[in-house]
Amino acid sequence: MADPSSYRPKPGSIPDSPGVYRFRDEHRRVIYVGKAKSLRQRLANYFQDLAGLHPRTRTMVTTAASVEWTVVSTEVEALQLEYSWIKEYDPRFNVKYRDDKSYPYLAVTMNEEFPRVQVMRGHKKKGVRYFGPYAHAWAIRDTVDLLLRVFPVRTCSAGVFKNAARTGRPCLLGYIGKCSAPCVGRISPDDHWELADEFCDFMTGRTGTYLRRLEKQMMEAAEEMEYERAARLRDDIEALKKAMEKNAVVLADATDADLIAVAEDELEAAVQIFHVRGGRVRGQRGWVTDKVEDITTGALVEHALQQLYGEETGDAVPKEVLVPALPDPVEPVQEWLTGRRGSAVSLRVPQRGDKRALMETVERNAQHALVLHKTKRASDLTTRSRALEEIAEALDLDSAPLRIECYDISHLQGDDVVASMVVFEDGLQRKSEYRRFQIKGFEGQDDVRSMHEVITRRFRRYLAEKERTGEWTDGEPAPTAGSPTSPTAGSATSPTGGSPAAPTGGSPATPTNGSAATSFDEAAGVSEAPLTDALKDDDGRPKRFAYPPQLVVVDGGQPQVAAAKRALDELGIDDIAVCGLAKRLEEVWLPDDDDPVVLPRTSEGLYLLQRVRDEAHRFAITYQRTKRAKRFRSSPLDDVPGLGETRKQALIKHFGSVKKLRSATIDQICDVPGIGRKTAETIVAALAQAAPPAPAVNTATGEIMDEEEPDTTAGSPGEPVTAGAPEERRGQET
Repeated sequence: MADPSSYRPKPGSIPDSPGVYRFRDEHRRVIYVGKAKSLRQRLANYFQDLAGLHPRTRTMVTTAASVEWTVVSTEVEALQLEYSWIKEYDPRFNVKYRDDKSYPYLAVTMNEEFPRVQVMRGHKKKGVRYFGPYAHAWAIRDTVDLLLRVFPVRTCSAGVFKNAARTGRPCLLGYIGKCSAPCVGRISPDDHWELADEFCDFMTGRTGTYLRRLEKQMMEAAEEMEYERAARLRDDIEALKKAMEKNAVVLADATDADLIAVAEDELEAAVQIFHVRGGRVRGQRGWVTDKVEDITTGALVEHALQQLYGEETGDAVPKEVLVPALPDPVEPVQEWLTGRRGSAVSLRVPQRGDKRALMETVERNAQHALVLHKTKRASDLTTRSRALEEIAEALDLDSAPLRIECYDISHLQGDDVVASMVVFEDGLQRKSEYRRFQIKGFEGQDDVRSMHEVITRRFRRYLAEKERTGEWTDGEPAPTAGSPTSPTAGSATSPTGGSPAAPTGGSPATPTNGSAATSFDEAAGVSEAPLTDALKDDDGRPKRFAYPPQLVVVDGGQPQVAAAKRALDELGIDDIAVCGLAKRLEEVWLPDDDDPVVLPRTSEGLYLLQRVRDEAHRFAITYQRTKRAKRFRSSPLDDVPGLGETRKQALIKHFGSVKKLRSATIDQICDVPGIGRKTAETIVAALAQAAPPAPAVNTATGEIMDEEEPDTTAGSPGEPVTAGAPEERRGQET
């Protein structure tokens, strides 16, 4: 725990102007971001007597190790910068609203030649018009099904659309009149785009125009005694009215507004938002947050506005935003909203009338959401706390392991050996810090050596970061990667995982700030830049492997645990606990213990360890399967520099197979459109170096297939099963 006076800025060094400040912890992580009209006055509040601070503020300032600030011109700029930094750094002590679910939207892809109506979740895309959010996806589909009678817009996927265009036959919706079938040319692209635009207009609340037009057409058809057409128009009108009835009128003046309500207690706050368009409730969503700082209702509203409109522009920001309390000061927030919309936005508290009544409804929803959340989380928090305490007691730890890292090795009979690292903090998944590795120190199947390599590489990075930030308390240089003992089954690789270990007594060099050693820690299956380049970023963004866990869990028994412990010992790390969870009897193994720790089957601690282990296994095997599938789809042509997918397909189409291409001359290859002589020479040289593939085998009869069969390794479907394929070897994934 740090003393705030140890990093308090000197008197007079803080400017008396608007700005944004950041508190960092001892690992240089940004733990809090705030804005202020006067940085000097605001920061002075943090460095008063600790007894006078709010408990959460006191925890923050004692966790921090430094503070820095950035001066801006106006309070609006401070608001924008604060939002950007909160999104970028994800500070643990800031209010961060969490969606209680991933809300579905009705989306119209107006950025396509033939716009498509569909259900979408997640981040919004440019050029797509969104309506909602809705509580359930089925509510969107019911609405769309009714509206397709009047606005037969395309709803099919790209694959179905292309297949229909290729065959010249539309899908079922095209036959029953719920799609205008642009795939077969029944409607031009411009007419279909206008149809989608009319669909969007109706969804935004401009319903009267279409109803009046349809009623007029129905009356004209009846007068002309076209009764079938009149009946069809009558049914269309009923479908539109039924779709409108799903969203009752709440504001008679066809108002476009968002209503935000907050329900809070000392620990948490729930926010509910109603999106009203054209006087009707078009969407609803809710957030819940921990109150990790001393904050007013107005400040909660300000954070909610940042979350809601931080990435929105134009009509997505309504003309009117109704809130339970105004931020202090309100002018910068209102100016910021006006800038997001491009025109004036009214931010106010409703006092009377229909808007006040609707606000009370939103507040009741917020209260209900908070009660429901606390009911769910009370047991969840209790369970997780009990699980961590049971683990600490069983493993004889000084405190509960708030950060747990678990490692697993995956391969298929020694091929494509990979490893995973998953992170749990406070008993919950921290997916942004998951990592994956390729085992490169050796080839073949050896889980013990693989575990030693992975643990070494992970904590080597941690030590390098610790040395770079100067955290060695005794003033001595950082320990080297260790002096490994004589090579054994678990220690025959160097700490870098790239070459055999040094002999007994050797001391391989540890990468320092001047080292050019390359790290192979992976998040995308490729090697990283030199170690120092990856670690020289000093702006508080999350870095790979920069933060140590309190507990390392390995998937395996005593050999894997011993390998992990040996890797930590070689690096000079003695303050991180290690254990292993064996699958067979779910035993917990500790280093240097001949007998495992057996937790009760009903233990919450065992259940948490199982969850961590299973998540590491899932993450590892997913990566291994991805690598294996990529390898099976590879072709000798992939190694030809400058040869893209289009020219590879042209070569295969011209020659029929890689085998025939391998036997072709340079002049014959030059006959392929787009292939010059230099490229042809490169292709011939690459194919001459590549080993020919194993013959294809018919798995039903055992017959070797004709070697003249077309090659499919360049990316086309229908790949033959070769003698080395996993389906033939019947290998087992681990």
